[in-house]
Amino acid sequence: MNQETQQGSAPLLDRSDVRVKHADTIGGTIGAFIDRVRSGDLGSLPVIVGLIIICTVFQSLNPVFLAPNNLVNLLFDCSTVGVISLGIVCILMVGEIDLSVGSVSGFSSALLGVLWVNSGWPVAVAIIVALVLGAAIGALYSFLFNRFGMPSFVSTLAGLLAWLGLQLYLLGSSGSINLPYGSPLVNFGQTLVMPDAVSYALAAIAGIVVFVTGYRTAARRRVAGLSASSLGRLLLQAAAVIVILEFIVYYLNQGRGVPWMFGLFVALCVIMNYALTRTKWGRSMTAVGGNREAARRAGINVRRIYLSAFVLCSTLAAAGGLLAAARLASASQQAGTGDVNLNAIAAAVIGGTSLFGGRGSAYSALLGIIVIQSIASGLTLLDLSSSLRYMITGAVLAIAVIVDSLARRSRLSHGRA
Repeated sequence: MNQETQQGSAPLLDRSDVRVKHADTIGGTIGAFIDRVRSGDLGSLPVIVGLIIICTVFQSLNPVFLAPNNLVNLLFDCSTVGVISLGIVCILMVGEIDLSVGSVSGFSSALLGVLWVNSGWPVAVAIIVALVLGAAIGALYSFLFNRFGMPSFVSTLAGLLAWLGLQLYLLGSSGSINLPYGSPLVNFGQTLVMPDAVSYALAAIAGIVVFVTGYRTAARRRVAGLSASSLGRLLLQAAAVIVILEFIVYYLNQGRGVPWMFGLFVALCVIMNYALTRTKWGRSMTAVGGNREAARRAGINVRRIYLSAFVLCSTLAAAGGLLAAARLASASQQAGTGDVNLNAIAAAVIGGTSLFGGRGSAYSALLGIIVIQSIASGLTLLDLSSSLRYMITGAVLAIAVIVDSLARRSRLSHGRA
C-alpha cells in the first residue's frame, strides 16, 4: 500500500517540479500572466492598452502628436495635475475621497503669490508655508472624520467651497498675481530640462533598481522555500526596462529633453510606490482600505492611517498648485478650478486605483494623467472643441470603473473557488 502510494504520488511531484522549472521560460511567464488576468489581477494592462490606442489614433490623424517637442510639452503639463492625483491615490487606498484638491491647489498658488510677490517673502519660505497649510487642511479633514464620523465626501465638499473662497479673498480685486519671469521657480515649471547625460544615467539606474529589487525578493523567497525568479530572468527584465527607458529618453532628447518637473513627479511616484509596497505603513493602508474592522482587530492604528492619508492628499494637492503656478507664471482665480479636480480623481481611477479601497499603485497617477493629457493634447492639435475632451475623458473614466468592478467581481469569485 505504501509502495503504491509512493508510486502514485511521484507523477504529481514531477508535474509540480516541471511547473516550477518552466516558470522562468517565456511560455511559463505568459501562462502566469494569463492566469493573473483570469483571476481579475489586471494590473496596468487596461490603461497601457488604452494609451496605445489613443496614441495610434491621434498619430494617424496628426503626425505632430508623437513629435518629440509635443511629448515634452505633454510631460510638462502632466506633472502639475499628476502630483495632485498622486495624493488622490493615497485617499482612495483607504476607501475615502477628497473633493477639495483643486481648491487646495488654487489656494496654495494664491498664497505663494501673496507671500512671495506682494509681501516680499523668500520664495522658499512661501513654498514651505503653503505646504504646511496644505498638511493642516488634511489634518482638519482627518479630525472631522475620526472624531465626529463626518463622511469625507461632505467635509471635503465643504472644504472645496471654503478654500475657493479664501483663494478669491487672497487675490483680491486684481484676480491674479504674476510671478517673476526668469526666477528659478518659473524656469523650473516652463523651461528647465535635464542634461542628456543625466537623463540617460537615470534611465539606466531605473533598470539597475529593478534588478536589485527583484534579486533581493528572489533571495528572500528562496530562503522561505518558495519558487523564485532565476538570475537570467531578472537580468532580462532589467535589460528590457533599460532599453525601453533609454529609447524614450533618446527620443525626447531629439526635442527639448526630459523636463525636470516631470522628473520630480516620477521621483514622487517612486517614493510613494516604495512606501505603499515595502513598508508597514503601506501594508496598513491596504489593510484599512480592504476591511477597516479587520485591520483594527489586527492591531493597526486605523485613525493614524486615515490621518496620514488625508494629510498626504492635501499636501500633494498644495504641491501641485505650486507647480501649476510655476508652469503658468501666475496665481489667478482660475487656478485649481475647471477640470483640475475631476482630472486628478479621474487619473487615479483610470490608472488602476480602485474606488472600493484597498487596491492601487502610485504609478496609477502617472499612467492615468498621461492618458488624460494625451487626449487633451491630441484634440488640441486637431483643433476640436474642448467639449469632446470632456466627453472622451468621461467615457474613458466610465470604462475604467467598469473594468475595475468586473475585475473585483472576478477576484471575489476566484477567491471563493
